[in-house]
Parts: sequence; C-alpha cells; structure tokens
Amino acid sequence: MFSGSAHRKLAEEICSNLGVALSPSVTTRFSNDCLQVQLLDNCRQKDVYIVQPLVPPTQDHLMELLLMVDAARGASAASVTVVVPHYAYARSDKKDASRISIGGKLVADLMATAGVRRVVTMTLHAPQVHGFFAMPVDHLTALGELAEHYRAQDLSDAIVVSPDFGNAKTASQFARLLGLPVAAGSKQRKADDKVVIDTIVGDVEGKRAIILDDEIATGGSIVELMDKLEECGVTEASVACTHGLFVGKAVERLRSHPAITEVVTTDTVPPPEGWPELTVRSVAPLFAEAIARIHAGESVSSLFDGVDPAHAPPQPKLPL
Repeated sequence: MFSGSAHRKLAEEICSNLGVALSPSVTTRFSNDCLQVQLLDNCRQKDVYIVQPLVPPTQDHLMELLLMVDAARGASAASVTVVVPHYAYARSDKKDASRISIGGKLVADLMATAGVRRVVTMTLHAPQVHGFFAMPVDHLTALGELAEHYRAQDLSDAIVVSPDFGNAKTASQFARLLGLPVAAGSKQRKADDKVVIDTIVGDVEGKRAIILDDEIATGGSIVELMDKLEECGVTEASVACTHGLFVGKAVERLRSHPAITEVVTTDTVPPPEGWPELTVRSVAPLFAEAIARIHAGESVSSLFDGVDPAHAPPQPKLPL
C-alpha cells in the first residue's frame, strides 16, 4: 500500500483497518516544475494499491498518481490498483457545448496507459463515468455511512431534498434508508459557481430538510437551494455530502447560514481546517474491506446489500 500526497491520513487509516503497513515513497519537484516519484518498498510480483483522491491542486495530484503507477509497473508489480476516493474529473462527463473536452474519459484513458489494472472509487458525479474506464471499477457508496449519522436523530418531521433532478435517484435511495419522503430542486447551472433553482418539487412546508449532494465545492448550490426552501416553508436544514471539498467561500457560506444546523461529510478528501463543527464520517473501513475482498477475489457488491439497489443481486424469475 502506497499513498500519494493528497490524503495520507486516509491511506494510513485504511492500512490500520487492514493491519498492514503503509509503504514509503518520495515525490520530488525539480526546478523546472516536473515531478518525480520513487517507491521505497519492493513491488516485484506484488499486488500494489495506491491511495490518491484527486483534490486541489488536482493536476499535481493526478500527475503524481500516474507517476506512482508507472514506478510500480516498472518495478515488476503483479498488478496495480488505484484507490481514488474522489474522482474530480467525473464532472467532465459529456459534450454539452461545442468543441469541449471530456476530461472524465481522458483521465480514465491516462490511467489505463500508465498501467492501472483496477480502480476503486466512491460516489462518481455521474453514473455513466463508470463506463469511461477500460479496466474493472469498484464504485463504492457512502449512503450507508451517512444514513448512520441520521438514524440517531428524531426524523419525524424530516424530508430528504436533492439540489437537482440529476441527484434525485440517489436522494430517493437515501430517503428509503431513513424511511423519509423526498423532494428535489429544479436547478439550472449558469456557470461553475453560479446556479439558479426555480422551484422545489415535493411538499416541504414545515419540514426539516436533509439536503443530500454528492459533492460540495463552493457551496453556491446549497445556499441557492436554502433560499428557495425557506420560501417554501422549510424551518431548518442539515446538509450532507460524500465529497466535502469546501473551496473558496464555502466554509463561510455554510457556517454563517442561519437555517443550516449542521454539515455532514466523509473523509474521501481532507477536511478544511478551522471548522470544528463539521461532522466527518470515516469511509476508511469501507475502503479497507473493499480492498481486502478484491485481494481475496471475493464479492465487493455484497458490501452494499440493502444500501444501494444497483448492487443488489438479481432476483429469481417467477415461474410462468
């Protein structure tokens, strides 16, 4: 097990759950700004796992990951599996303008060329990104871990709210785990940090909202959604997401909002400093269990029985 520089703490926790040591590596930046990676442990005929979420500075961390894969393959590793808890380029998943790049597919191709033989990730921004990869992908979900946080609360007046229709299916799965109704915002994205929410589909009046999103970057969508929810009679809201990037003014926006009572996220990315009220749920045990099952040739899908219908085993056909 190796770790890039993006989130060494998560890699250490995964190793702790597996009962293995985190192998050392060194990343050097030359005067011409090029990176070089050296793995400081024997990889010959070993199954190598490299932990590296793609978080800012994303390009540096992506290049570091590719170099680590190349170093492992050059050291005669039997296989190289990359553990990418946050795949940032999943947001670049379609051609929605003329002459635009599709970064999600390109980065997947770069990983294949570098020598990646398997990918373990969590909560891709769009499900079709799974198909961009030329190698097996284990797509984990944090819904069960996030649901555990809310099961300890009184949910009698709560409703799960998705910021947009694209995330509504996941929000519905989350709502079923908690036995709650679901609503969704009608969102239009004007720019990377500018969205407009026209209306809320669902009865939210007098309810406490649990807003579920896959990723929060600047927090603009959440604030816009809160404004519309308050117009519809929502009393207060809890915000939950898998990937809490919280860049730009996100921390200030979310901490100072009078109607937001708590923000819950996971440790797929490093949490921001200076936000002690933030609740962070660890997904290290989940990644560790997935890695253990991959290494033993066991089912990873069964980790999500009862959590995600997409991973459920096929139902037997009824006799005619």
